This record gives sequence, C-alpha cells and structure tokens, in this order.
Amino acid sequence: MSRRLLMIAGTLLLLVCGAAAQAPSPEAMSAARKLVVTLKIADQYRALLPQLLLKLRPVVAQDRPEIERDYDAVTAPGSEIYVPFVASMIEQIAALYAQTFTVDELRQIDTFYAQPAGRKFLEKSDALAQASEQISQDVSQKAADELKRRLIEALRQKGHKL
Repeated sequence: MSRRLLMIAGTLLLLVCGAAAQAPSPEAMSAARKLVVTLKIADQYRALLPQLLLKLRPVVAQDRPEIERDYDAVTAPGSEIYVPFVASMIEQIAALYAQTFTVDELRQIDTFYAQPAGRKFLEKSDALAQASEQISQDVSQKAADELKRRLIEALRQKGHKL
C-alpha cells in the first residue's frame, strides 16, 4: 500500500514540476513583451551599458591610444554591440513576467502603466524608492534609540546597573 502511495505522490510531483517548467504561452509572452516596452526596461538597461563599457575600457584598451579610439568607435551608443544583450534581457524579463502573471494581469498592469498616472509613477519611482529608504532608516534609528532607552530603564527598575 505504501509503495502505491509513493507512486501516486511521485506522479503528482512530476506533473506539478512539469507544469511549472513549461514555457509561457505565446499570448502570455506577447503581453509580457508589451509590458516590458511600456515599463521602458530596455531603455533603463541601455542607460547602464555605457557605464559598464566605460569601466571595461581601461581593462581592454590597456592605456593604448590606438585601441582606445577603436574601442570608443565600437562601443558608441547605438552600436550593434548592445543589440544581443538588450534583446536577451527583454526576452528573459518578459518570460519572468509571463510566468509570474496571467495574461489578463499582464494586460491590466500594462494598461495602468500606459496611463498618465502609471507613467508618472514610473518617472517618480526611483526618487520615491530612495526617499522611502531614507524614511525607513530614519524611523528605524529613532525606534532603536527609543527602544534602547526604554529597555535600559526597565532593566534598571529591576535592579540592574547599566
């Protein structure tokens, strides 16, 4: 009997794992790619590439002016060197979104971010995240200071010398 139960459990596990490993549907991928475009993720990635290439410049060019000139020409904005990486990033993020959300959810998210309020949220999200992080740090520091004061006071009332 336990062997049969193990067989059933194994079969169920294979079915669940197989379903999770399936590629998203073409419709889900299409909706996810559209969302990636709306979110301007490729633009954000493209903005980071020049910084990466600037860091690589001294390593590759080895302070040789003739190499530096050619390096700059090969890595100029709009260069073909970026294309495969941007395309790969778009596909991988689209697949992640397609696996995480239903087609309907992807469309709803895309609709929100395509509207003025969604575009404004995207524009302000980095600044909001930084400000939120600062608020969190400030409140945490105040909480730690106040909790320390209260704990020391409570322990002193119990006769501890602190």
